[in-house]
Amino acid sequence: MLGATATAAMADDWPGWMGPTRDGVYRETGIIDEVPADGLDVKWRVPIAGGYAGPAVAEGRVFVFDYQKTDGESFNNPGQRAALKGQERLTVLDAETGKQVWQYAYDCPYSISYPAGPRCTPTVDGDLVYILGSEGDLHALRISDGELVWKRSFKQDFGAEVPIWGFASHPLVDGDLLYTMVGGDGQGIVALDKLTGDVKWKTLDCNAGYCTPSIIEHGGVRQLIAYTPVSVTSLNLATGSQYWSIPIAPEFDMAIARPMVDGDLMYASGIRVEALMIQLDSQRPEAKELWRGEPKNAVHSANATPIFTGGVVYGTDCDKGSLIAVDSKDGSRLWETFEATKPGEKRFIKHGTAFLTRIDGTDRYLIFSETGDLLMARLTADGYHDLGRTPILEPTSECFGRSVVWSHPAYANQTIYARNDKEIVAVDLAK
Repeated sequence: MLGATATAAMADDWPGWMGPTRDGVYRETGIIDEVPADGLDVKWRVPIAGGYAGPAVAEGRVFVFDYQKTDGESFNNPGQRAALKGQERLTVLDAETGKQVWQYAYDCPYSISYPAGPRCTPTVDGDLVYILGSEGDLHALRISDGELVWKRSFKQDFGAEVPIWGFASHPLVDGDLLYTMVGGDGQGIVALDKLTGDVKWKTLDCNAGYCTPSIIEHGGVRQLIAYTPVSVTSLNLATGSQYWSIPIAPEFDMAIARPMVDGDLMYASGIRVEALMIQLDSQRPEAKELWRGEPKNAVHSANATPIFTGGVVYGTDCDKGSLIAVDSKDGSRLWETFEATKPGEKRFIKHGTAFLTRIDGTDRYLIFSETGDLLMARLTADGYHDLGRTPILEPTSECFGRSVVWSHPAYANQTIYARNDKEIVAVDLAK
């Protein structure tokens, strides 16, 4: 009984994309050391509709964002927008039982490519949850009952152009402000009052892109990092004034993966051969370019953010489609494997995707593959060390002629919460 109580005390919410501090580290204790050969127990499964938005977990509730289509033809063409009618919906479930607590829905015609549903994981902060839909509808709702507190339309309020793959920059809340990527002249990044939605400041001339803003503390200053389609830029959180900026321009504005920090280094990655290692100044908020990606070095990530730790970057490459380990000193590739994306593959898989989450204080990772499998592995500079896998979801989306799940799961309550376009599942991870 004492052991169970101690384990419960170490429980941690997952209130937004990539966890409480958005670093992709899972800090709960008492979870499995490997995936058993006979699989894992399913706590519950609940039907939902389409979307790429991962779930959030907070205050004993699961927040999942989807799209209920009512009319139109859905198709996946990277160069063409599909026209649909339907509703974006936030459904709130009891974390232990999966029973619905409340649901908030609004009409939202779609004109985007890959129109399965929302991209952005809900962001829970205090008494409110924030959702940003594919067409730029930002809502703040009370977590107790789903009452609307305020809303903003990026199209109507800012005259913003909807990116071809929809708005995908997960809202970030810090202190009294909510930071989001809007796009346009002087409004690449916008800071809003989190309680009212009032604009506090706007800055940067750039298209919206797809990467969420993030916060680092370095050089004696907390910095807001904006990875836009044209640069990685550091901003003052209170005013939006600029500390430093380094150019990087992924094709098709596909700045998606969050720049990750290890010590005094920051790694930013984009599709094709765009990658950038940045040297952060330890004494002041300044930075410089250390090296850039090339065709056969670095890892060029798209949908899934790499993990950067111990001088090694681990991530899935959009061209090769494998999981690749990269030496941070020069970008050389240490090893690669298709085990995380398409076991048995020998050559390449377009946009092979796996979502990596490091277990705190270890070199073990929970890996959610686009195949719908949950894997565990040790990732080190010398290789990929398998610790088991089990299927937990059917891949229901289509990409380049194959079925995939492209949604970052949540880890909380010694449980993985993962979704596809048909259901959300809770799977037990307790030891």
